[in-house]
Amino acid sequence: MSVSEAAEALDITRDAVYKRVERNKIRHEKDADGQLYVYVEKSDTSQRQNVKSESSTLTSALEARIDSLERQLEAEREANRENRRLLAAALDRIPPQLEAPSEPRESPETAPVEEAEQHSRDVQDGARRPWWRRWFGG
Repeated sequence: MSVSEAAEALDITRDAVYKRVERNKIRHEKDADGQLYVYVEKSDTSQRQNVKSESSTLTSALEARIDSLERQLEAEREANRENRRLLAAALDRIPPQLEAPSEPRESPETAPVEEAEQHSRDVQDGARRPWWRRWFGG
C-alpha cells in the first residue's frame, strides 16, 4: 500500500506512518522510483476497528449518563423551586402576634427613690448581722 492508503487503513496521519517507517516499526520497501510502500497486516486494521467500536460504545454510554444526570439535575431544581414557593407561602401565614411590635416600647416604671434606698439599707444591714439572726429572725 502507499503511505496515504496505509494511513487511512490504520486511521493515523501520513506523518505517523513515516515515523513508524523511520523507527522500523512497520514493514516497508522502496521501489526503483523511490516510491515508499508499506505492508499493513489485517490484524493491525482489525485492531484499529475494535478500538474505534469500543470508543464509540463508551462515548454513547457516557452521553446517555450525561443525559440522565441532566434530567436528574433539572428535577432537583424544580423540587427546590417548589420548596422555596412553599416556604414563602408558610412565612406569609405567620400570625401577626408573633411579629415585632411596630410601636416603640414605653419606658419601664421605676421604683421611687425612697424604696430603692430602703432596699439598699436592708441589704447592707443583712450583711452586717450574723447569719443565725438573719436565719431565725431577730
